[in-house]
Amino acid sequence: MNDTASSSHPPLPDRLSIDPRSPHHVAAVFEHDIGIRLNGKERFDVTEYCISEGWVKVPSGKTLDRKGNPLLIQLKGTVEAFYK
Repeated sequence: MNDTASSSHPPLPDRLSIDPRSPHHVAAVFEHDIGIRLNGKERFDVTEYCISEGWVKVPSGKTLDRKGNPLLIQLKGTVEAFYK
């Protein structure tokens, strides 16, 4: 899928976060639509992923931590990142 558009898109990193305060945030990647699959099923609520370690972080309902950020849970499995 991403072979045809790989020349116009930056390469997807092994670990990526949507939080701009994170050291794993790459703003250039978010200029394009990204898709994440966990165990073959596309997820639309992923806030952070790591392909080599095989996990994604997703919000846990409406629960917030003490700083007002969504409480995240880590799901493990086969992670695939791709450009839409």
